Amino acid sequence: MLELTLFFGCFLVTYFGVRAFRAWTLRRGVLDHPNERSSHTDPTPRGGGLVVAVVVLAAYVIAAGLVGFEISWGFLAGSVIVVAISWLDDIYSVSFIWRLLAHSVAAICLLLDLGYLSTIVMYDTTTPLSIGIIGAVVSFVWIIWLINAYNFMDGIDGIAGTQAVAAAIGWLLAGLANGSPATMVLGGSVLFAALAFLLHNWSPARIFMGDAGSAFLGFTFASLPFIFRGSLTSDSGISATIGVLFVWMFVFDSVVTLIRRILNGEKIWTAHRQHLYQRLVISGYSHQKTTLIYGTFSLLIAILAGLSAGEDPRVPLYVPILAAVGCSIVLLVVCQSRKCLFGGTEQNA
Repeated sequence: MLELTLFFGCFLVTYFGVRAFRAWTLRRGVLDHPNERSSHTDPTPRGGGLVVAVVVLAAYVIAAGLVGFEISWGFLAGSVIVVAISWLDDIYSVSFIWRLLAHSVAAICLLLDLGYLSTIVMYDTTTPLSIGIIGAVVSFVWIIWLINAYNFMDGIDGIAGTQAVAAAIGWLLAGLANGSPATMVLGGSVLFAALAFLLHNWSPARIFMGDAGSAFLGFTFASLPFIFRGSLTSDSGISATIGVLFVWMFVFDSVVTLIRRILNGEKIWTAHRQHLYQRLVISGYSHQKTTLIYGTFSLLIAILAGLSAGEDPRVPLYVPILAAVGCSIVLLVVCQSRKCLFGGTEQNA
């Protein structure tokens, strides 16, 4: 009952907080003006995800005292660093090097506090694979990569919020199944805050999430496998696997796009509209339709993965893995049918 009250509070504070924040951005002129890389056509307030970040972090700290779990100061410090540099980027445009440095410091804070993931599981929890010290590098890269991948995927109305809802449901199920209050609280807080934000961000969006929100969500979903692992009686490697599955559609789109751009000889660090979801919109799909495709696939995978996360799982781990493969194939088929899978540049889409 205490957790439900907290989650409902997250919803209300986020909803009214974003509404007030939107009014403030309109007064101050903090607007996202469309350009040749944009998927929107009208100037729109940005940075509303800052409210989501503040609400979730506040709920996490409050719940630690009320529910009774140990705060990860590495996660808390890393979150503040990521949100701060991202908010500055929303307002002043910070160079990539400074953002990368801040993300690296945030990742180090988390890893120093919670350690790195040294075990993964491919399809069967009875046969985990130990990767040893290599896990430190993999964990560091995973955190930084997901922060930026989530930010890059926040390009059309509702897609980042919908992915957050799906992944949060997965982590909420995992926390409940494994008796991890910290995981459950973070999952539930993100779920209800993201739902409230979506009421403002669903197409046509009245406010955008901005880097402060998308980077924070990326860091949070990158951190949750480490937090969840602390509740396990043994390091079975499941936390790393479900952590990827919960954000699989964003992972898959980002990886495919990265490979395509490298093969096309493009500068991968420059702004673009080459993501599969962007190419679908360019091909004629609406923001709503594209977001619903990604959201439906993400929700299916996340629920199945969440049900496979307990020590006595209700669903074998290979089921969500097969679901992720199937959804990826369907997305590629849809993109190919729209003639937006191949081609060197967005002009060819």
